[in-house]
Amino acid sequence: MATPTATAEPPVAPARTRAPLAWSTAALYLGVGLIVLYCLAPFYWMLVSSLKAPNTIFDNHLLPVDPSPENYRAVFGGRNNFGYALRNSLVIATTTTLIALSAGICAAYALVRLAVRGKRAVLGAVLATAMFPGVAIVTPLFQLFARLGWIDQYQSMIIPDVSFALPLSIWILHGFLTDLPWELEEAARIDGCSPGQAFRHVLLPLAAPAVVTTGILVFIQAWNEYLIASVMSQTLATQPVTVAIAKFTGESQFQQPFGTQMAAGVVVTIPLIIMVLLVQRRIVAGLTAGAIKG
Repeated sequence: MATPTATAEPPVAPARTRAPLAWSTAALYLGVGLIVLYCLAPFYWMLVSSLKAPNTIFDNHLLPVDPSPENYRAVFGGRNNFGYALRNSLVIATTTTLIALSAGICAAYALVRLAVRGKRAVLGAVLATAMFPGVAIVTPLFQLFARLGWIDQYQSMIIPDVSFALPLSIWILHGFLTDLPWELEEAARIDGCSPGQAFRHVLLPLAAPAVVTTGILVFIQAWNEYLIASVMSQTLATQPVTVAIAKFTGESQFQQPFGTQMAAGVVVTIPLIIMVLLVQRRIVAGLTAGAIKG
């Protein structure tokens, strides 16, 4: 009697790796790398150009052949008075940020928490003012401020900057405050807090990421503003860095100080980079607030 023989099972094929997933990950990293390269390339070229001597400023080397601090010495030389411009920009940008944040957080809180009719219309009007081109109001603003005697004064630049920064502040803070747990405010009210105390001691600390994010964006916007400042500032007393860089002069009237302007651009940009890096976690938290609900 023949014994049955066991049939050999076919070998199991190894599981295939998910090639589409690997390709999508590689494409994602490639896309992020290209975006980072696109964003950092101008700053890198500005940094390299600032370290070149005037006679080599127009070469195409990706690295300076003979790095020289000559352009940075020229930036802070007595002729350019760049220190005054840094002071003016700091005063204008800081004041604009504080006013825009104070008014923006109050307006956003009122639109979210208080029973106000036509909230959508108000937000639409705020967005409409943000889209209004600044070049269209330069001449009327100049005539108005000239009658008030405000030309070459800080307020002639702070007030327009606040008007352009306030819509951004209201929109960012409104979106964040909408997602805050209002039960905490109600609990504070039950414990005896007034509406103002509940707002300052409970809601405002929770809104810190959005406030920091808004403050950074408003500060950068005011720091980089040029159009209004070029018309309103007439002397070194109020001239910000954007106008000062545009008015740099070379060794002669026919020489354009490209290297000095590049060095000044690096000096102006580095404080913004440091400020963003120091508070990057709060910026990410503020920008992503409300994106995930669960």
